Amino acid sequence: MEMKKPICLIENTLDNKFQCNPQALEILNSISQPVVVVAVVGLYRTGKSFLMNQLAGKKSGFSLGSTIQSETKGIWMWCIPHPNKYNETLVLLDTEGLGDVEKGDQTNDNWIFALSVLLASTLVYNSMSTISNDAVEQLQYVTELTKYIKVNAEGDQTEDALYAGFFPLFLWTVRDFTLQLELNGKPITADEYLENSLKLKKGDTERIDRFNLPRECIRKYFPTRKCFVFDQPTSPRKMWKIEELSDSDLNADFVQQAKEFCQYIYNEAKIKTIKEGITATGKMLGHLVVIYMDAINSGTVPCLENAVSALAQIENSAAVLNSLSYYKEKMSQDVSLPTDTTEELSDLHGKYEKEALELFMKRSFKDKDHKHQEELAMAVVEEYKSICCKNEEESKKRSLALLQQLYTEMETKVNEGIFIRPGGYQQYKEELNRIVNQYKSTPHKGIKADAVLLDFLKDKEDLGSSILNADNTISKHQMELEVEKIKQETMEQERKAAEEKHKELKQNLLDQERTHKENLEQYMEKAESERKKYIQEQNAILDAKLKEQQQLINEGFAKKSESMAHEIQALRYQIANAGRGGGRCVII
Repeated sequence: MEMKKPICLIENTLDNKFQCNPQALEILNSISQPVVVVAVVGLYRTGKSFLMNQLAGKKSGFSLGSTIQSETKGIWMWCIPHPNKYNETLVLLDTEGLGDVEKGDQTNDNWIFALSVLLASTLVYNSMSTISNDAVEQLQYVTELTKYIKVNAEGDQTEDALYAGFFPLFLWTVRDFTLQLELNGKPITADEYLENSLKLKKGDTERIDRFNLPRECIRKYFPTRKCFVFDQPTSPRKMWKIEELSDSDLNADFVQQAKEFCQYIYNEAKIKTIKEGITATGKMLGHLVVIYMDAINSGTVPCLENAVSALAQIENSAAVLNSLSYYKEKMSQDVSLPTDTTEELSDLHGKYEKEALELFMKRSFKDKDHKHQEELAMAVVEEYKSICCKNEEESKKRSLALLQQLYTEMETKVNEGIFIRPGGYQQYKEELNRIVNQYKSTPHKGIKADAVLLDFLKDKEDLGSSILNADNTISKHQMELEVEKIKQETMEQERKAAEEKHKELKQNLLDQERTHKENLEQYMEKAESERKKYIQEQNAILDAKLKEQQQLINEGFAKKSESMAHEIQALRYQIANAGRGGGRCVII
């Protein structure tokens, strides 16, 4: 669904609650692609919306305004095709300005900030002029995050690494930057400028603790950080009509800086993921919005673990239905009933069972105890049983219709008593054999052809005996031989029917074995993939923690560095033991 302009995703109600815009959720629900979610936060009237319009490649879209009033209320959304990456959607979230004097609601600001952190894969914090101590202290919301976001259901928040594993890439953008990027007389990068601004002070006073707290939180919760600085875009008297200005009317340095910022977002901003690297689609993002809104409005703190579990339930149930629908559709398209052999139907079943399972595995995640995988496997088996029954019924129907057609002329003769005469039995046998031979030579009767023929011949045994007994040209000895011959023919037909039934039962066993093997193999492959993603995620957290520990050592904070040792050791233990202990694995 193409969006020509932004739409409100989350809005404030009159009773100080949040509500989702159904139209925005409908848009997200239509996006099956992975999403890159970029959210911008910052104090009101700092030019956040202009940056988002730049990312959208538009002069206008998100409301800019030109007065001291905050324009954006709640969280607004703009979904556009990713400029650089095929099959991805860029979701831009512009948030209500923090610290709006008209609203004067600190709790609302904290929720806006927390929601931005929860939804984004890249979080842009926008401020003005410099990264001064005042600017850092204005980012007070980061110190409150643990009050507004829980990582796990137990509420154990002692491990800051848990937050770092969930939180987005952090970009600090500084607008109307007028300083020289220098430190001690040497040129530095914007990133180095940010890191220098986040250095801690030594000492144990309350004033120093207050200085260090927001910096420690930023460093702990957002281990991956970057900074961009922007010159003033144009003169103050032109700012009110900046939407109407072309690039040639803007400061050339600002235009270049804005391009570099956009290109970094386009090239480096990652797809939104949830626990253990699970890729989020637009539809999943919409579900997360609803889950978080329900938690906030019920008076509870959004829990990442609970959100992932709830999302997994929704997505896995949908994956079962989608995969089963795929199996049914493919079998309906490619299976022509009746099949000539059980193997023919089994081969198609095996092919589409595998593909349906692959489709499920691709979409599903956190399938506790493989409940949904088992549900899909059982549903596919039941559908296959139904198709097998239809296959038998179609075979019986076609075979019976063919025999009835072939027997019509002979039945007329039987009813007219033509065979009740001397020499009539020979004529009867010849015509019956002709019907049997024609029946056997007719293709595509299906797997019940022999069984139907056996029933047909048994049904005609009494008629044949009556005609045989009425034919006085046949001696007693010849009659005994003929009875024995009929008996042998019947036994042969019974053998063929039994053989077909045995092949059918054998194929059923083979189908069951193949289903179990395929489900087990795909489960093991999925488990290994999730294990690798988990290790990759934990290694990234570990690297960030080691980097932070080394930075503390370099800055002379040996005690703070030592306090991280237990946390780092615990992470290493988790990585070393990832995937051990197995788990329940019962698949049909």
